[in-house]
Amino acid sequence: MSEYQFQVSQQDAGSRLDLFLSRMDLELSRNQVQRLIENGHIRVNGDPQKASYRLRSGERISLFLPPPPPDELSPEPLPLNIIFEDEHLIAVNKPPGLVVHPAAGHRHSTLVHGLLHHCGHLADLGGPFRPGIVHRLDKDTSGILVVAKNNLAYRHLSRQFKGHRIYKEYSTLVYGRPRQPSGQFTDPIRRHPRDRKKMGILAGGREAHTTWWLERLFGDVSLVKVVIKTGRTHQIRVHFAHGNHPVVGDATYGGKKRVRSVQNPLVRARLKQVKRQMLHARRLVFKHPATEGELDLSTPLPEDFASLLDFLKQFHSVETPRSGDTGTRS
Repeated sequence: MSEYQFQVSQQDAGSRLDLFLSRMDLELSRNQVQRLIENGHIRVNGDPQKASYRLRSGERISLFLPPPPPDELSPEPLPLNIIFEDEHLIAVNKPPGLVVHPAAGHRHSTLVHGLLHHCGHLADLGGPFRPGIVHRLDKDTSGILVVAKNNLAYRHLSRQFKGHRIYKEYSTLVYGRPRQPSGQFTDPIRRHPRDRKKMGILAGGREAHTTWWLERLFGDVSLVKVVIKTGRTHQIRVHFAHGNHPVVGDATYGGKKRVRSVQNPLVRARLKQVKRQMLHARRLVFKHPATEGELDLSTPLPEDFASLLDFLKQFHSVETPRSGDTGTRS
């Protein structure tokens, strides 16, 4: 089994055990957490507890995830929004809420299952449960995802990602008003020593480079364009949270709690309804693995993100002036 350890902070004291773990970015629903509790896979200070148990500050939670079943991946018919496809690769617009590949708690109905049904096969490389996967997006992050159909494409695309030669552009909605029209984060990122499913700005972390440009102000929240050179886990979410601008809807890194600071009651009520982090991978530019020609792929915001912006435009919407470098890629 895989073991995860968590320590309850003062802020989380009083939370139900099942709700606390469902917020820990384990890609587990509350129902899945409850089943793990019922099966004895979750303990508090070494003792089993009920799902309704109220946590106390300083308590340690151990979660044991059973290993994945040995069965093979089975294709499943899932709706796919295909942006580009040929014999070497396929690029899709992943909706929020869709898990990319099978993992504990998500054995079926992932993007990989749908791609296998559509394509018939994917690259052998990547592992038995991650065929063709050269990069990933978090479950609740939407946008462009490229998958290799054959091993030649897998190796070529992997080298581009590892060599930081792929242009990756995002849209995100964050709390607060940045003091400057643009900026950079270069703080190193590594896995949190106590919460293994959470990342942090910590000594000894790996290089992480995030550049951003302010696009529009909505009072207490801001629409930001982001370009990342590296691709660390949760990079954008961690960097903006560290900069005191957590992503709207991000329960893991402070985006849910920050909603209390919003002054306008109508906006505050609307932001409380956001169910996922407002982060969208809107553009990807890379070399085709066979032709070496440049592929420039883009996709519009998903409906939930776009409708939230339409609502916010009613309140203090100010488009920022485009002075200096705006990050446009030539």
